[in-house]
Amino acid sequence: MKLLLRFFFQGLLVLLPAVLTFYLFWLIVGTLNDLMFSLIGEHLVQLFELELPTWLTSIMGLLMVLGLITVTGMLASMYLGRFLLGRIDRLLQRIPLVRLLYTSLSDLFKALLGDNRGFDRPVLVQLTPDPGLRVAGFITRDDLSMFGLKDDIAVYLPQSYNFAGNLVIVPRERVTPIEAKASQVTTFIVSGGVSTSNRAED
Repeated sequence: MKLLLRFFFQGLLVLLPAVLTFYLFWLIVGTLNDLMFSLIGEHLVQLFELELPTWLTSIMGLLMVLGLITVTGMLASMYLGRFLLGRIDRLLQRIPLVRLLYTSLSDLFKALLGDNRGFDRPVLVQLTPDPGLRVAGFITRDDLSMFGLKDDIAVYLPQSYNFAGNLVIVPRERVTPIEAKASQVTTFIVSGGVSTSNRAED
């Protein structure tokens, strides 16, 4: 019985990470797929009086999502596209509650995926008088003079097994740079210290 239980939990350890990863990916893609098909694809089907199988409508929706993302990226690299997207950006910035959510998400994705990534300087932060107790994080801003803090910097501390984190303001001398890749430190923190990204790079 103990042997069977051990095999069972070992199977969970092997399958759960992959299953949950694919499930979350499929959930996001499926939501975008349904949205795009309901906005565009459904009208095209009615216009041409077609009866399409479910698998084909799913592919159509996915292609529409990928196409929309690619076209938006292409427009963002052109002058006219930058102008139009800039107007939309300014419009969203004027709506109080929307501005808070939009600005936070926009800055987060720019930090993660943009050319000037904000999570590329991993450090160890001493938060207590004990120099042996430190927390891993990322420097997100060097200059805090706008808050009257000349010798402090902003460090983001991701939480393990979570997509949240804490932003702390600490004296510069309490921060120690880590000689490691940002992707390794991110994986190490999010996994609670039980994993790094070495496997993906080997």
